[in-house]
Amino acid sequence: MFIASAYGLYLIDIGISKWWYLLIFFAPDLGIAGYLAGNKTGAVIYNIFHHKLVACTIAVFGYFTQNHFLLFTGMLLFSHSSFDRMLGYGLKYYQGFKFTHLGTLKSNGTTHKAKT
Repeated sequence: MFIASAYGLYLIDIGISKWWYLLIFFAPDLGIAGYLAGNKTGAVIYNIFHHKLVACTIAVFGYFTQNHFLLFTGMLLFSHSSFDRMLGYGLKYYQGFKFTHLGTLKSNGTTHKAKT
């Protein structure tokens, strides 16, 4: 998913230099600032920027309205979310940043699945 969506991003022309794509790619991580308002607020804001359904909805809306900016935004969110999942970062639970739907993040950046 990451490779396909990253390639799709490359194909969408919104009139900026391709070098900006590298910086913009990590923009959804600014959602982590929501944690300054507490764990619950942080999780909600972070998850909005990292939820693939939100990304797909924005991209599809942009496609059908022929709005390249919305299409780009949706593809960017989807690509970034896919990249994060590949690294083990999932959607956040209210307990705190390290508690995700993929497991609990360890301090070394790896994910530990709880035994059930």
